[in-house]
Amino acid sequence: MESRDSLKKQIREWIKLGYIEPKDIPSIELYMDQVTTFMDKYLAANKRTEEDKTLTKTMINNYTKNDLLPPPNKKRYSKEHIILLIYIYYLKNVISINDIQTMLTPLIDEYFDNNVPGHSLSEIYANLYELEKYQYFNVESSIIKAHQLSTKDEFSKDDSYLQKLNFLSLLCYDIFTKRKLMEQIIDEMKAEADATQEAKQPKK
Repeated sequence: MESRDSLKKQIREWIKLGYIEPKDIPSIELYMDQVTTFMDKYLAANKRTEEDKTLTKTMINNYTKNDLLPPPNKKRYSKEHIILLIYIYYLKNVISINDIQTMLTPLIDEYFDNNVPGHSLSEIYANLYELEKYQYFNVESSIIKAHQLSTKDEFSKDDSYLQKLNFLSLLCYDIFTKRKLMEQIIDEMKAEADATQEAKQPKK
């Protein structure tokens, strides 16, 4: 039986992520090539294979066309653009582009280019980064419990394939339920935004 410490060490290796600390985001504006190079530098560890792309010019252009990203200023991307791209990078692996748009539109409308103290994108991202450091241990604990449950199952305890199947299925169940929850909250956000927009329309 694998010890809890060795299991924790292995899982930490499995879920090791590339991440971007708030202090690492450049304050100067970057051109497209510099943006993709920056993202590759910090997020390359998240790629499954060397051939996978972290972020491409086509992706960035499509995000702008879909109103997920404000247009650059004279082909230059600000620190706020980079922060939005980080949000999009993680969200696009979990939810649809339309759902991302619902999530981020208020963020762009209210906080992009907002220099009011306490209400800048930089401060919002820095706060989220701190929350995610705490959440990491919750995620790690959840994965360890799922792994232990999959190996203690009497039916499959002598079959390594069935143990892996159980473990993957439990992880999938976790992801599926959390995605459903995200979609419910996003649907509420969209309904609230639609109601607000309708209220602003002049009455006939």
